[in-house]
Amino acid sequence: MTAQIFRGDGQPHDWELPPAPPWRQFRGEPIVEHPYHDNWAQDHPNELERAHTYQAHSREIELVNASILLRRPLLVSGRPGTGKSALAYAIAHELKLSPVLRWPITSRSTLQDGLYRYDAIARLQDANLQTGQLPTSIGRYLQLGPLGAALLPYERPRVLLIDEIDKSDIDLPNDLLNVLEEGEFRIPELVRIADTDSEVDVGVEHASAPVRINHGTVRCRAFPIVVMTSNGERDFPPALLRRCIRLDITEPTHHQLEAIVRAHLGPRALDASTDIVNRFLQQRTLGEMATDQLLNAIFLSMHSDVTQTIDRRELADLILRHLNASD
Repeated sequence: MTAQIFRGDGQPHDWELPPAPPWRQFRGEPIVEHPYHDNWAQDHPNELERAHTYQAHSREIELVNASILLRRPLLVSGRPGTGKSALAYAIAHELKLSPVLRWPITSRSTLQDGLYRYDAIARLQDANLQTGQLPTSIGRYLQLGPLGAALLPYERPRVLLIDEIDKSDIDLPNDLLNVLEEGEFRIPELVRIADTDSEVDVGVEHASAPVRINHGTVRCRAFPIVVMTSNGERDFPPALLRRCIRLDITEPTHHQLEAIVRAHLGPRALDASTDIVNRFLQQRTLGEMATDQLLNAIFLSMHSDVTQTIDRRELADLILRHLNASD
């Protein structure tokens, strides 16, 4: 059994990061202080709710800890609505590593989107306003993205959620390989001026303060806890798979569904909604369903006025429709 850093009980606790394998040690410097607001959780109650109510199971706990110990990304696969993304928030909350750095993937996402953005147009516009002289600090036109921010040299790792990576262009998984293996990347715009300006302050997405980049290179110190989610819609290259810890999240059982309902809506909601839970389980045997459909159906039945034209069962059926059905 691996060291129980992540316990899966939803309770924030102190912990010590165990030594890394010799081939996964990183020495980024200087150490970067936490650049985010201290009240992040209060400002983002939805993320806190997802973390509090996540129901972790023994296999998930074991593989999360293996990922942390080996400094390897966690590739989480499963059907929509099984809680893949919520796992990242649960890890960050329990290990006191909030906020989660989230990178939602689309078919147009590129590696640079995740690393950093350079607003060259804004810089040229400012130059025109200053009689053709480029502004002295290029850093004000650079901003690290979620992947770039996760690779800063923190004393403790950040949690990075790369959400729905299977929606990416075919090249993105391969493009990620070197960055995830080396734990660093270079910003060419800063490398070019490193001889004259070796230290540049750049912005960080959603952060309260900039960070200083030395010689144009971002190099991690504590490898981030990377959670990559996939709906199982495509295969990934073997080179990526061998660098990941793979976790397949299955559909929750009857007992697990009851625990999820109890965590989100309380024991009273579960006691009053046995028929809806059974209806959901019946529907799930016939087609694809997501757990949040069950939660929506129970919440709606509890807070809607049921009239003579529609009863509680019919109301639930409006929500409990198969995801793969066209009707």
